[in-house]
Amino acid sequence: MSEIHFDIGSLHAAYAAGVSVADMVDTVHARIEAADDPGIFIHLAAKAEMLAQAQKLGPFDPVAKPLWGVPFAVKDNIDVAGMPTTAACAEYAYIPDKDATVVARLKAVGALVVGKTNLDQFATGLVGVRTPYPIPRNAVDASLVPGGSSSGSAVATARGIVSFALGTDTAGSGRIPAGLNNIVGLKPTVGALSAAGVVPACRTLDCISVFALTVDDAYAVYGVAAAKDPADAYSRAIKVPALAARPPVLTVGVPQKADLKFFRDASMQRGFEAALGLLEKLGCRLVEIPFADFYATANLLYEGAWVAERYAAIRDFMDANEAAMHPVTRKIIGGARGLSAADAFNGLYALQAYKAKLAPIIASVDLFCVPTAPTHYALQAVLADPITTNSRLGTYTNFVNLLDMCGIAVPTGKRDDGLPMSVTLLGMVGKDWLTASLARDVHAMSALPLGATGWAQPGSALPGNVAQDQTIDLVVVGAHLSGMPLNGQLRDLGAQFSRVTKTTPAYRLYALAGQSVPKPGLVRVSRDGMRIDVEVWRLGPEAFGRFVAAIPPPLGVGTIELEDGSAAKGFLVETAGLTDAADISAYGGWRSFVRRDQERANILAT
Repeated sequence: MSEIHFDIGSLHAAYAAGVSVADMVDTVHARIEAADDPGIFIHLAAKAEMLAQAQKLGPFDPVAKPLWGVPFAVKDNIDVAGMPTTAACAEYAYIPDKDATVVARLKAVGALVVGKTNLDQFATGLVGVRTPYPIPRNAVDASLVPGGSSSGSAVATARGIVSFALGTDTAGSGRIPAGLNNIVGLKPTVGALSAAGVVPACRTLDCISVFALTVDDAYAVYGVAAAKDPADAYSRAIKVPALAARPPVLTVGVPQKADLKFFRDASMQRGFEAALGLLEKLGCRLVEIPFADFYATANLLYEGAWVAERYAAIRDFMDANEAAMHPVTRKIIGGARGLSAADAFNGLYALQAYKAKLAPIIASVDLFCVPTAPTHYALQAVLADPITTNSRLGTYTNFVNLLDMCGIAVPTGKRDDGLPMSVTLLGMVGKDWLTASLARDVHAMSALPLGATGWAQPGSALPGNVAQDQTIDLVVVGAHLSGMPLNGQLRDLGAQFSRVTKTTPAYRLYALAGQSVPKPGLVRVSRDGMRIDVEVWRLGPEAFGRFVAAIPPPLGVGTIELEDGSAAKGFLVETAGLTDAADISAYGGWRSFVRRDQERANILAT
């Protein structure tokens, strides 16, 4: 039997070809043995236990159960019924009688639990070494820390022991380990995945995260696990649309050069510059953003309110069992005893001020791109200076949950010294689909193997272009195209990008005169027509009605025929609006015309 690849598509193809769940279970345990790393798992399901789980699945049916027979690991601060939850502290251990909500949802669609993974104790740390158990070895380079706090989950995924793993992410614990182990780490919008059944670190900020070998897999897991849960007071309903093609032009905010921090790691700096070049090749427009206030927000996380929140989560246990705790964890959380309620409120006030100040900046771009980590640390360097090194690793992660942003860490290549290079794409609350759609293309363009497995990235087809649910296709041709001045009107209405296409050769395009915002007009003609570049976006019925009602004359909405044989509603112009308009059909589309017009203006200016 050839080697079984554990990305979900490949594994399901293997099942369809006759591989059995027993074969998969044998493979899991063989890979655990080959890894020879006692630090990955704190508790491991026996083969018989996994097969007993599988017997309940019924015949192979990846439609009814999209994670049928897919092995996954669970960070050991998340409950799995019948398995001990330790939070990496044996004295804290208990055996839950029911699964955490997310675990239950994943089991319900066919996923199989392999075991509970190691972590920085009580999820306090970004290094992966603050554990009384053996330290997991970084899957890519054993001299590096594995990253924390979700160290075991990241290493298990990177080694191909599991298809995906659950972590938690309060300050970066779902992103830093991903970046250090050459895998994808999806940190969803806080509350999108229920935290019921999770040992809390900071209840107001905690979220379950997903480690996977590919963006498609991470997002698929997120899609089936996300739901509002009455058992979690911080849970909320976040729409999870199918992962589809991204808009061809995205405005991406990056820290301005003067604000970038790499702590003298020139290889990381060059790696980030290369990653930005990759984004530009993908059509992204980069905008430098002052980052001092993001850093100041990040600094709040280990001051006042949120250190006190960590203490509140385990106060009774800590007060009775402090000697049982890891010394670094004990020092950090114990610092809360010197804080007052006034300190906590001062932290909340400071955060609210930063939120108000940064909100328009965050809204001014489609996404942000930051280094996942500013540098890599060797294991010995962290053991020698556990506080400073950990703090620096959180430079680009600590502010994210405080500002209610979502993110996804994605590999972009190797640094010039051969170590992993990763960036994190960040978006506003609920924009998980947008960060994932760009991350998907970034990962594909890197052409990296998956994790530490050596497996090539699988080919992956996006969902079809058929509108989902009750959404209505809208054809846009000018100022509402992605990256154009009025595209925000579509986004504000919740529009989802569908695809780039062309009209049939039955149209001409004009640059209209007298418009406050330059825009074109599309006209259907009986002869001498051309194919014109357009984009298709999707709107819900109510949003579509609001959008159409706001269209000013001489523009209107009619039916536009597309070259793929479909037709959809879109912008057309009244013939009366063509007075003094310039025929720009030869450019093939508005974007090409604007680009050429700008090039001419630049030449004249010089």
